[in-house]
Amino acid sequence: MSDLKITSLYKRYGAVEILKDVNLDIKSGEFIVFVGPSGCGKSTLLRCISGLESISAGTLEIDGRVVNDVAPSKRGIAMVFQSYALYPHMTVFDNMAYALKLQRLSRADIEEKVKSAAEKLQLTKYLDRLPKALSGGQRQRVAIGRAIVRDPKVFLFDEPLSNLDAALRVQMRIEISQLKEQLPNTTMIYVTHDQVEAMTMADRIVVLKDGVVQQVGSPMDLYEHPQSLFVAGFIGSPKMNFLTGKFAAPFQAATVGVRSEHIDVTPGGTWSGKVIHSENLGSDSYIYVDVGSTEPIVVRQAGKASYSPGDALSFSPRANLFYRFDESGHPLMN
Repeated sequence: MSDLKITSLYKRYGAVEILKDVNLDIKSGEFIVFVGPSGCGKSTLLRCISGLESISAGTLEIDGRVVNDVAPSKRGIAMVFQSYALYPHMTVFDNMAYALKLQRLSRADIEEKVKSAAEKLQLTKYLDRLPKALSGGQRQRVAIGRAIVRDPKVFLFDEPLSNLDAALRVQMRIEISQLKEQLPNTTMIYVTHDQVEAMTMADRIVVLKDGVVQQVGSPMDLYEHPQSLFVAGFIGSPKMNFLTGKFAAPFQAATVGVRSEHIDVTPGGTWSGKVIHSENLGSDSYIYVDVGSTEPIVVRQAGKASYSPGDALSFSPRANLFYRFDESGHPLMN
C-alpha cells in the first residue's frame, strides 16, 4: 500500500509563503497530476513530498507514517526529473542498476530487476548501449527504468516529457499510462504544464494557484464542473471564453463562460462580431471573433472553416452548456 496524506502543509522561504495550507489525501495506486501556472508551487510541493525540500509546517504521511524528518532515500519514493540525469559513461544496464549496487544487492537480484524493468519499458535490446546512442524518448525510459528497479511506493514525475518533441510526448504519454497499468499498486504523482497530459493521464487533477489548492477532481469533473473562474479558465485547451459587462448581462451574471465547442453559429445569435483569424486543423477549425470584449471569442467547428478576416459572424452558446460566475468568481447555478 502507498497511501499519501498531506495535512495543513506550508512551505516558506523566509517571509514568503510558497505553499499555503495544502491538504490532500492520495490513495494507493492513484495517478495524480499537479497543474497550475508557473510559480504556483506545484514543483515545490513535489519536492516537499520527495524530501528534497523541508516542510515549514504541517505533516506528510506515507502509509500512516509521518515522514517530515525522514531522509529522501528512506521514504520509498523514486523521482523522475525533466532532465534525464543519466551517467554518460555507463551503459543503460549500469545506469538502471546503479542504485541497486549501492544497496549491495546480489548480481542475480540486480539482473532480475533490471531485465524486468527493461522488458516493461521495451529497453531490452538497448541494455548494452551508452546514453548518447539513444533517442530522447529512450533516455527518458531509462530514467524511468532506473526508478522502477527500486520498487518504490510512490513515483514522482517532474515535467518528464517537456524536453521531447510533440510526437515523442504522445508516445511517452501512452507508455507511462501503460506502465501505470503494469504497476497498479504504485502511486504516481505527476507535475506538468501540459493540458493534454493532465486530461489524458490523471485519475485526479490537483489545480494550484499561488500555493493554494483551488480544486481537486477527475479530469472531466474539473472540465465540466469548475468551482471557480480560475479553474474554468485554466482547465481545457483552448481555454474557456469569458465575457463580462453587457455581454454577460443577459445571463444575469458578472461573467459568463462558454467553451469553444459549445458555441453554435446561427443568424441572430446572442453575440455577433467580425472574424479576425481562423485556423484549419483538418478535423476541426478554430475561428477567432472580435465582439468588442477584452479578448476574441474562439469558436470551434468540425471540419474546415470557410471564414475570412472581416466576415460577420453571429453565434450563441448551447442551452445549459455555459457557465455563470458572480463578482468574486464563484459559480452560479444555471
